[in-house]
Amino acid sequence: MPTQSNGFLRHIENLNKWNPQNFRNFYICGERVGYLKDFMCEALSQWPQYFSISDEKVELIDSTGDFNTRNQRLDEVVVELVKQGVIANYVAEPYPVTANSRDRVLAIVDRGSAGNFGIKAFGQHLNGYVKDDDRIKLWVARRAADRFHFPNRLDNIVAGGLPQNISLQNNLLKECHEEADIPAELVKRARATGVITYCCETKNGLKPDTLYCYDLELPATFQPVNTDGEVAEFQLMELEDVMQLVRDTDDFKQNCNLVIIDFCIRHGAIKPEETDYLELVNGLHPSI
Repeated sequence: MPTQSNGFLRHIENLNKWNPQNFRNFYICGERVGYLKDFMCEALSQWPQYFSISDEKVELIDSTGDFNTRNQRLDEVVVELVKQGVIANYVAEPYPVTANSRDRVLAIVDRGSAGNFGIKAFGQHLNGYVKDDDRIKLWVARRAADRFHFPNRLDNIVAGGLPQNISLQNNLLKECHEEADIPAELVKRARATGVITYCCETKNGLKPDTLYCYDLELPATFQPVNTDGEVAEFQLMELEDVMQLVRDTDDFKQNCNLVIIDFCIRHGAIKPEETDYLELVNGLHPSI
């Protein structure tokens, strides 16, 4: 049987596997904003008026220097590539395209295409927990069976993407209402605990993701209720049982494992004496 921390560490390692040789750099306004697999480069060659494509890179032709024009062209391309089956789905949720942070956005693309373009994506995950004397219990969601991504897998009580043109606080309020019906007065007590990063290659592209993480201690009487159809059920579980699931199974949606590992480290459930402790701490924050 693997040691406890080795079981945790595999999740970090699995979400940080990618081969740069499988990608070409994607540029907008002279800045690298993403990474493209060969099939995407070939698909984008249908629009020579929009993209300059070489063996080393792909660049969005920015003849007008206009933000809205860049967005319109990218959206036109994404809609058509969804029709062609090159991109899996159109979510109708705008995601920022940036070379570094959400503060400087060079363009906007639909969330469903973010991985295909290999752009930095941002999300928010909230750990909802209850204290029972010196014990901690964690609320765990099970995703609905009809979800496009990770159906039936376990999830954090609240987890969602961070679209363009909405603040961190307002998006957290929205996600908490939609996913668990947490009242705004409770959400405002949530404590920002930092970020988790990872970079993972998929069959469709690359996910260089940043997750803003939060802890929220909830009253023992609180019962989450899903309002948007994403969650089938909620369970309040002993933290030790949640740790066992993360350590020994793949029951959780992949990136939720990292959020829970971070929670366990910060709350002392995974201790410095554990084997690979430093690898776990450092592995949650690789540069992407």
